[in-house]
Amino acid sequence: MPVILRFNPLSEPYSMARYTVRQLYLIAAILSASSIGCDVAVDQFPANEVFSLTLARTRSVPADAARNDANEVVTSLFGTPDEPQWPSEWLDNEGLAGLVNAEYLSRAAGAVSSEEDGTHLGLFREHCVTCHGVAGDGAGPASATQNPYPRDFRHGVFKWKSTERGDKPTRDDLVSLLKHGVPGTGMPAFTLLANDDIEALTDYVIYLSVRGEFERRLMAAAIDQLDYEESAPDEEAKLTVEQGTEGSEVVRDVLNRVVRGWGQAQASEVPSTYRELEGEPLRESVLRGDKIFHGPIANCVGCHGPGGNGQAVTLDYDDWAKEYSTRLGLDPNDRDAMRPFRKAGALRPRPVQPRNLQLGVFRGGSEPETLYRRITEGIAGTPMPAVAVVEEPNGLGLTDDQIWDLVRYLRAAPAADQRSVSGKNVSDEGEQP
Repeated sequence: MPVILRFNPLSEPYSMARYTVRQLYLIAAILSASSIGCDVAVDQFPANEVFSLTLARTRSVPADAARNDANEVVTSLFGTPDEPQWPSEWLDNEGLAGLVNAEYLSRAAGAVSSEEDGTHLGLFREHCVTCHGVAGDGAGPASATQNPYPRDFRHGVFKWKSTERGDKPTRDDLVSLLKHGVPGTGMPAFTLLANDDIEALTDYVIYLSVRGEFERRLMAAAIDQLDYEESAPDEEAKLTVEQGTEGSEVVRDVLNRVVRGWGQAQASEVPSTYRELEGEPLRESVLRGDKIFHGPIANCVGCHGPGGNGQAVTLDYDDWAKEYSTRLGLDPNDRDAMRPFRKAGALRPRPVQPRNLQLGVFRGGSEPETLYRRITEGIAGTPMPAVAVVEEPNGLGLTDDQIWDLVRYLRAAPAADQRSVSGKNVSDEGEQP
């Protein structure tokens, strides 16, 4: 779908001098996306070159053969961006075969078009590919201009969900993210999309995540279980969709382990029951939450700063960046060390920015239950830790009542009449979304 710019950027009053570097990058990204075209056929998903390089370093063996054979298997089972497939016949649990609806998958994939009855096709390429990329790698044409970067679905790790930290999100979690967006980030709210379009995009996100995580795990299994080096050791151990070989059994096992995680997500939702308070009980709860926020057990102030102003210094990175930098013993700021990964498609590692809670913008949602889960589970893929939930105060964790005190403090923090609740006279200035 071509993008038409309604101005000449070289003429007055739109001279290049009037644009910030970020705006110029954004214009370049838009032009790049428009040159790709939403209605252009895309024959193949790109292989995961970044993870291939990571494997080669961590396993100290060449990973090209594992990458190539894994990519061939993944294409056989999952199809292409224009003609996606869901490998139902390879799934041991019949219930998981219906995890993705084939009709929705077809609607979300492929080039942008519409049918006579108004049904929209190519939804992912129309609404998502500019940021998340064709393969869901989070490195679309506009990704470099965004902070935080768009999500890379291929890890199978999602920040904003109702489940335990190490588990997949539920389908409702993904639907909610699509409908409401992620405040303070480049992820918009698709509130005007029809429900069927939202459902189709949800299925496609699950598809991309399963496909991408399967590819990653299959490459690792080829080296760890099948002894791949410069090539497969023999035909029996080669990754293949031809049934009856050791390689095909590894393919089946890895695929089912990945899909099983999605099937179990609903059962791992974190329960919580919020009790509304008013007047003096609410104020007392907020005061207790203030002490917990700045205290040694939760130690929220260590990252989020006094009063949650987000100005504490941090040099840490999220898990997506760590995988090809610090976990390999590489300095994320060393351009020479990062160059092979950048050439393979990796985004430049950037230190995480703890949320400025005074802005009242909570990326995962501001509902009490959502904040409760952020505290008890942390945020998957990030340095945000979980706080242990204990039955009685013991100096090692927080009780349920203490966690709700902390939740009430967080919800009160942006309010003007609560800014000085602990005598800190918290400033409005800080991190901008």
